[in-house]
Amino acid sequence: MRLFTAGLALALLAGPARATDLAIAVGGAFTSMDPHFHDLSPNHALVQHVFDALVMADNDARPGPGLALSWRVLDERTWEFKLRPGVRWHDGTPFTADDVVFTFGRAPNVPNSPTGLGQYIRPVTRLEVVDAETLRLHTAEPVPLIPMFMSAFTIVSRRHGAGATTSDYNSGKAAIGTGPYRLQSFQLGDRAVFTRNPDWWGPRQPWDKVTYRLIANDSGRVAALQSGDVDAIDAVPTRDVARLSQNNRLRVTTRPGLRLIYLSPDVGRATTPFATDSRGQVLAQNPLRDVRVRRALSLAINREGIRSQLMEGHARPAGQPMPEGAIGYDPAIAADAYRPDEARRLLAEAGLPDGFNLTLHGPNDRYVNDDGIVQAIAQMWTRVGVRTQVGTMPASVFFSRSARDEFSIWLTGWSSSTAEADTPLVQMVATPDPPRGRGNVLRPTHYSNPVTDALLDRAFATIDQPAREALYRDAIRIGFQQDLAVIPIHHQVNIWATRQGLRYTPRLQETTRATEFRPE
Repeated sequence: MRLFTAGLALALLAGPARATDLAIAVGGAFTSMDPHFHDLSPNHALVQHVFDALVMADNDARPGPGLALSWRVLDERTWEFKLRPGVRWHDGTPFTADDVVFTFGRAPNVPNSPTGLGQYIRPVTRLEVVDAETLRLHTAEPVPLIPMFMSAFTIVSRRHGAGATTSDYNSGKAAIGTGPYRLQSFQLGDRAVFTRNPDWWGPRQPWDKVTYRLIANDSGRVAALQSGDVDAIDAVPTRDVARLSQNNRLRVTTRPGLRLIYLSPDVGRATTPFATDSRGQVLAQNPLRDVRVRRALSLAINREGIRSQLMEGHARPAGQPMPEGAIGYDPAIAADAYRPDEARRLLAEAGLPDGFNLTLHGPNDRYVNDDGIVQAIAQMWTRVGVRTQVGTMPASVFFSRSARDEFSIWLTGWSSSTAEADTPLVQMVATPDPPRGRGNVLRPTHYSNPVTDALLDRAFATIDQPAREALYRDAIRIGFQQDLAVIPIHHQVNIWATRQGLRYTPRLQETTRATEFRPE
């Protein structure tokens, strides 16, 4: 196969030595090769090189065959999955239904998991092995999203996973999958190196070797692409898009995505650690419990300014969890307009005419312009009387601290794994209920509303999509519009850049994987 035209050859001399090698640099910090350790997009993208899911969502987030060739509803509480025959693990042993059974037991129960996969697996109350290639999933109530739930986690081998720890996956000992690539090496916080699996059941991959690097620093990631150290990068800084687009050796690709960037306030605790008076003393009453204060903070944010200036147009201001066109989007809910005078009035009405002191926390290397967004919002809040300090840090530190419930309000992001409003609602407005996979320790807002919970219970059991979407919208109107359990900022537009000679097909769900790249 001819990979490059003669006209490109000179421009690509700085690239990898062999055309069959691919080097990718990503900005999202992956935290493990254990596919069940952390429900985090960078982790899913990483491990999907080695492991397969029963159902594989396509680039438009529609469910398609994976390790399961097909599925059907036998009744409202029973789904039957037909497994793909002839699949083998990287060590040559056959993939069987028993590996799926083992995965269902392991995935929700990984020790020390910051946020597990229970919400996708616990709705299945019983797994029935009909034969070596047939599984029946039984649920206590109708669960219409079973196919998309099955795309949210990958299957591991019982032979290699029994008794294996997260460290065993990180070392490569247990990282034996059925996927398109085999793990050659893994260095946490740095890179993974994969080699092509010639026996993969899917389409033949063009890359003999893939180097998958973490370069969290935006400038460093762009420099690596420009120097030819890598062939492609994701999370392109918005400030660099125009310049990179003008470089005839590079190509920029964008696609609006599902990721909501939002603020998560502590709306439940009586006191909260980073809301203080002018002397730095914690306020006797947590002001974030008052919806008027939360509304004031929202109205004090100039989302259009963030979109046009900080994001260089690569964002869409939001007032709800899903972007336009997605299931659950409500056209009647607009992003809060910038109204600083109204924000001051609401603060006074809430008994805080002189404002208060607050620290806004967030990561500085996880989302596009995350540090800059935190800095900008802090300045906007200070102008209306909420004197705001900034506490940003690397994502690895940030997620660890937020899991310990250390913050009062913080910037974070969420992308629906099903392309519906179910997982954002579970993460942001459902009353924490770990046995049911609800509530997230990484986002402990302490919000709870029995009306919203009842709507979610009904939505998650409604097979009819229009009826389910109507229930989503009712829950969104309460949790996002009425109670402002979280404060939406915008939906990201995802941006990739590659060297010429590469074709990249972006995914709605944001993850960056070698399987989306092809040579021209």
